[in-house]
Amino acid sequence: MRRVLVITYYWPPTGGSGVQRWLKFAKYLPSQGWQPVIYTPSNPEQLAVDESLLAEIPDEVEVLKRPIREPYAIYHKLMGRGSAKGSGVNPINSQKKSWKQRLMLWIRSNLFVPDPRAGWVRPSVKFLCSYLEEHPVDVIVTTGPPQSVHLIGRGLHRRLGVPWVADFRDPWTKMFFFENLPLLPWVRRRHFRLEKSVLDEATAVISVTPRVQADFAARTSTPVHLITNGYDESDFAVDLHERTDGKFRIVHTGLFASDGNPLELWNALAGLCSESSDFAQRLEIRLAGKVDPEIVDSIVEAGLGAQLKLLGYLPHPESVAELRQADIILLPLRHGSEYSKVYPGKIFECMAAAAGPSAKSKGQVRVPEKGARHLHSLAAETPTQATAAAILGVGPTDSAAAELLRATGTGIMYDWDADPSAFIRDAAAVPSAAGKGPVCVPQGEPSTGIARPEQRHRAAAASDYSRRALTARLATLLSSLSGG
Repeated sequence: MRRVLVITYYWPPTGGSGVQRWLKFAKYLPSQGWQPVIYTPSNPEQLAVDESLLAEIPDEVEVLKRPIREPYAIYHKLMGRGSAKGSGVNPINSQKKSWKQRLMLWIRSNLFVPDPRAGWVRPSVKFLCSYLEEHPVDVIVTTGPPQSVHLIGRGLHRRLGVPWVADFRDPWTKMFFFENLPLLPWVRRRHFRLEKSVLDEATAVISVTPRVQADFAARTSTPVHLITNGYDESDFAVDLHERTDGKFRIVHTGLFASDGNPLELWNALAGLCSESSDFAQRLEIRLAGKVDPEIVDSIVEAGLGAQLKLLGYLPHPESVAELRQADIILLPLRHGSEYSKVYPGKIFECMAAAAGPSAKSKGQVRVPEKGARHLHSLAAETPTQATAAAILGVGPTDSAAAELLRATGTGIMYDWDADPSAFIRDAAAVPSAAGKGPVCVPQGEPSTGIARPEQRHRAAAASDYSRRALTARLATLLSSLSGG
């Protein structure tokens, strides 16, 4: 069995789909003839660790852990962990910050390049050079962010000549928050030089979205391959108990940052609640994961505090169950032109939940008739048949995520200032009982309600993004780099 060294900061991973990327690859690579060797910090700074995912790691996976020194302990001592508004999910955003936050962000941006894990690079290169002399591998893979892990791969590639793949889960200088970093001019230039050296010196580069792939390909002669994130079929094979609570669930899972706050959605829901007491009683806004305080404040200020359920961090199986039992899956993007190029990591699990049978039963929710659109579909004509959730995206309608939702028929993207009331009316008006498959949306503009293509078309569209299929593509790439 050939061996691949994977250098990653997150292991065991958090619950995010993008961070889970290499756990899922490691799960399926042995069946493709590859043994993963994971190199990771023994003491990383993470928001949460999902221990339930460790059961998925096959025995063939070897894990190497070395300590890392990070400046976050000082940051948390000065700021108070989680005490600052907006600091919990994404402190590098365009929101207003206290002077302490601005000072710490300046220090983080200019003294730690490319990121606060930069101090791990040299000791890691030294350790891994010694390790690889006795335990050689066929290919080295670095997966970032943090982007400093790519510098470890570059150092090993320069010294040992082993084929090296730089896997970019997110862009580097074109990442949406990069422009919010208070960088000195020479530090900004250094970021671009480091990024360029990684792109040019890697044997191959992997991107997770077509737009980022095109951007990288325009800046380097190194082959740039597209292998997206995805969903694991086994996560959706578990039978769920039928819902009997009668609630109309709007579900968001994962990190919910203040710079992705869908204010018009809260206003629309508040308006529907004021028009229909039945809708107000049945509505439930379920947020699972880390949520910025501004999100909670906006929901409460809209008068939806009674409908809000903060579930906190959930183990991955429970998070997937929330998506599968939703009536609307909320997928807000974040503000920033560069963010429109990337896929949110969780979009694939959202798509899978919207593309397969769901075990839920809310009954028909009464919503105001004003402006409601009547659906012409089998599900609408047969009240006993159920539907799975549709994805309600909020963000640029020309974004990569919007294109993917349209292509797979699993959801639709509303612009930040658009009113999604018609979408909500349509979703709430359709009966939902265990066993019937999903609500989908038509191609084109979000103005004609929700359409429901046959399940086989939805499943076919989503199948390209299964973790097993994506791992097969990765194994083919690794084999080509290691001599077949």
